[in-house]
Amino acid sequence: MSGSDLPSQGRSRAEAFSDSEALRLFGDLLSVPSPSGREQRLADRIEQLLRELGYEPEHDVAGNLLVATGPRGPAEHPCVIAAHIDEIGAVVTSVAEDGSLRLGPSGGLHPWKLGECPVEVLGDGASVIGVFSMGSTHGLRDGDSGRAVGWDEVRVITGLSARQLAERGIRPGAQAVPAAFVRGPVVFGDEADPLVAAWTFDDRMGVVTLLRVLKALRDERLQPASATIFAFTVHEESGGEGAKWLAAQVRPSAFVAVDGCPILDSAPLELDGRPGIWMKDRLVHYSHALIDALAEAACAAGTELQRGTYEATLSDASAVRSVGAAAQVACFGHVRANSHGYEIARLSVFDNVYMTLRNFVRSWAGPPSAIAH
Repeated sequence: MSGSDLPSQGRSRAEAFSDSEALRLFGDLLSVPSPSGREQRLADRIEQLLRELGYEPEHDVAGNLLVATGPRGPAEHPCVIAAHIDEIGAVVTSVAEDGSLRLGPSGGLHPWKLGECPVEVLGDGASVIGVFSMGSTHGLRDGDSGRAVGWDEVRVITGLSARQLAERGIRPGAQAVPAAFVRGPVVFGDEADPLVAAWTFDDRMGVVTLLRVLKALRDERLQPASATIFAFTVHEESGGEGAKWLAAQVRPSAFVAVDGCPILDSAPLELDGRPGIWMKDRLVHYSHALIDALAEAACAAGTELQRGTYEATLSDASAVRSVGAAAQVACFGHVRANSHGYEIARLSVFDNVYMTLRNFVRSWAGPPSAIAH
């Protein structure tokens, strides 16, 4: 859904799409399905955008898309700036004769986060549209209405037979994500300081930030302060596998993941224009030297970083640090309400994340000593 497809909500909302480079790029990338293991279509679109900017990206054998920059080119221990290109979804576990599909989670998706909505099921040969279905509520017994629906109660109704689905390559292992026309983004709220909602910013808005920084480096003829690899990584939702492979090869001195910061009780962040930064997650404590450098970069951009801790999640950066593949790690990005569903952020935060990363790339010259803080 593009900005022109949205209900009219005032002139400034329409202008938000035409004026915001972040929203334009995000809407473009959001329309391309990219569940873990099937990231190639989105990787192709990102590669096209990079080549239009004059870069020559490379693919590693894990499927990551890489752009090496900096005054010395590739170095023994570069700084890696990463955003993952996969998204959560559902995986087909079985196909019934009537063409309905049983599902399980791919990544951290809960069925109630999807609700009942159109989905695109990605087969080996083609995609089909179906409807994510939880059955009728008529006839519910007392106590049933407040119970969360589990995956064993979910079906996708396709309107096709099992044979027709097989002809399209829809079989166990196929994956489903919300159809493009229900993903958003939607701009709403205060016209002077609007909110944006979409089916997960995770992590296409991180990808948008990397693309914008690379564009600024080209347009303004800027150089990173140190050898830097911009990495568009795969398989983050299944454990950071693409990032771990990359880091094992290049042994970065610093690995910075640009990803969202959900609001939780352990991370009581505010839904305003300030970015957030992770202090720890279920795998690691993040590196204070990088946190301080990013905080300084945010200050130079006229904003500040909100700090939060996470107990039940991980990032590409912490996955890398947990296997000893990077000296220092950080994760920062936009603050968002909701996670792994229809997420909400302040429009202004995306420019502040971009400016913070732009300043960091231009100033980070490596760790202050051989000791990771």
